[in-house]
Amino acid sequence: MKDIRSKADLGVTIGGLRLANPIMPASGTFSEDLSDVFDLDVLGAHVLKTIMHEKRGGNPVPRVCDLPGGMLNAIGIPSKGIDDFRDRMLPWWERYAAPLVVSISAHSVDAFARLAAEVSLPGVAAIEANISCPNIEANGNAFAMRPDTTETVMRRLRAATDLPLWAKLTPNTGEPVEVALAAESAGADALVVANTALGMSIDIAARRPRLGNVMGGMSGPAIKPIALRMTYQCAGACRIPVIGCGGIATLQDVLEFMIAGARAVQVGTATFRSPTVMARLVAELQDWADAEGVASIEEVIGTVIRPEGAGA
Repeated sequence: MKDIRSKADLGVTIGGLRLANPIMPASGTFSEDLSDVFDLDVLGAHVLKTIMHEKRGGNPVPRVCDLPGGMLNAIGIPSKGIDDFRDRMLPWWERYAAPLVVSISAHSVDAFARLAAEVSLPGVAAIEANISCPNIEANGNAFAMRPDTTETVMRRLRAATDLPLWAKLTPNTGEPVEVALAAESAGADALVVANTALGMSIDIAARRPRLGNVMGGMSGPAIKPIALRMTYQCAGACRIPVIGCGGIATLQDVLEFMIAGARAVQVGTATFRSPTVMARLVAELQDWADAEGVASIEEVIGTVIRPEGAGA
């Protein structure tokens, strides 16, 4: 008799929002153009490129450079503004069933709160607050660098919207757990851990920085150990869900983050190298869970075994 087994349930819950699977894009690496490459509804959620209230041109060129193990970018959040999002982007995304997560950023607490209120529209499932982008604040400073500024902006955001609110944290802080706890206490429903690591590269022939903004955000496989460590720390310290982000490109990466405590993951730089990588990861995760006899992917989350006597 043929052995007929039920497929593993890949569904996860992130702060009250149910996702069909834990794979989603990282903000800034995902656009409508990918709909020509694969069915976007295979993803657990759609996370849009960060928008700001007004139109913004972004940083001076060059904005991107390739590095061993990843890439460095100083895009600077170019944005077409809230009107373009409301009138063009939101109606376009309504064709899909996957939850729509809107990433927002602003220069001030007041502007952040105003934008959160304005994007709280029918069709938006959650807001990701990009309080960590290293290209906006002077010398890489951002709200998420310190617990006090994190708490201040997240409290204002929480008061401005009833939608699920995700806080995107930064690896450029010496207080990752304290910042995560501040976001949680201020009303965040989930944490995205983490954004890019601030870095720099120099063209030795020209003796000039390879980015027009001098410094930029490092992404790709080289930052995975940092993001994985932060995910483990934050998941262990906080009660709210953690979404892992940083250098994820393979099934091995996805499983490492989930075992460390992430309930979902975001894929970024890998999409630039292989536009169908997220669809492949969903299929590979399904195949792995089925082969392992996992009834629900929830069984994998946070199952890391800490060696006896190990430090933090």
